[in-house]
This record gives sequence, C-alpha cells and structure tokens, in this order.
Amino acid sequence: MIELLFAPIADADAGALVSLFNHYVREGEAAFLDDPVTDEFFERLRPLIALHPSFAVREPDGTFIGFGLLRPHSPLPAFRRTAELTYFSPDRTGQEIGSALLARLEAAGQARGIAHLLAPVSSRNTGSIRFHERHGFVECGRFRSTGERHGRPFDLVWLQKAL
Repeated sequence: MIELLFAPIADADAGALVSLFNHYVREGEAAFLDDPVTDEFFERLRPLIALHPSFAVREPDGTFIGFGLLRPHSPLPAFRRTAELTYFSPDRTGQEIGSALLARLEAAGQARGIAHLLAPVSSRNTGSIRFHERHGFVECGRFRSTGERHGRPFDLVWLQKAL
C-alpha cells in the first residue's frame, strides 16, 4: 500500500475535490449525475464538512487523490446514530486507498456515536458493491429502476454496516 496522508477537507481542497468528483460524473457509475458540477457543489458540501467527519486523502507529495465524508441519514433524532457515506478515491484499485479511507470514516463515526453506516450505490457499480461487501456491508434494500443516468435506468442498492 502506498503511504497516504489524511486531513479534514478544507476550503483549499475545493478545486481538486470538484475535479475528482467530475471524473466520476464523466466516467463510471459512482456519481448519480449526468453533468459535471461547478464550484457550487463544494459550497453545498461545506455545511456537511463543517459538522461531520470528512477527510481529504493525499499522496506524500501533497497531491489530492480522494475524499470522503459522513452525513446524516435523516435529520430526525431517531436516526442520529445512522450516517451515510460519500467517498471517492482514484481509479487505482488494489492499492487499499478506499479501504484506508473507509477505515478512517468508520473510526470517526464511532467516535461520534454512529452505530450504522449506509452506502447508496448504483446497481451498475458492481465494483463498489463488491468493495462494500468485502468490508462487512450487507445489502439491506433495493429500489428497482428508481435511478437513471444517461437514459439508462438502475437500481438504487442500499448497503449497511453495523459498527
């Protein structure tokens, strides 16, 4: 595994974060958008980043290579111990970057009293489904053909992990 640096997402990460997210908008099935986002995307993330665990991932030379954050599953108090994951790391599978980021998010969630993590994943993103299953997530729900990207429907698969 390569050496990685983790730090809370900061304003200085906005451009790199938006660029990385747009990579996934254009390529693959990880993002649920058809069109690239602007810097406004980071502005919408800012309140989540300020209140919940988040990490920017960098190589030792400081190059931004991924990010992740936890966000509330619901604003209702009954769900305060459940968080959803959002995380994107580069297309360099097998280097344990996603695993290291997930471990950091899990630990940060546990420190805040989170007992359950939820990951919403496109049924067409089989790599992500396998990744989550390898890390102890189980499918807990599936909304059939409720999503659509580029005119192609997909199931929204919910994966859950008890911490």
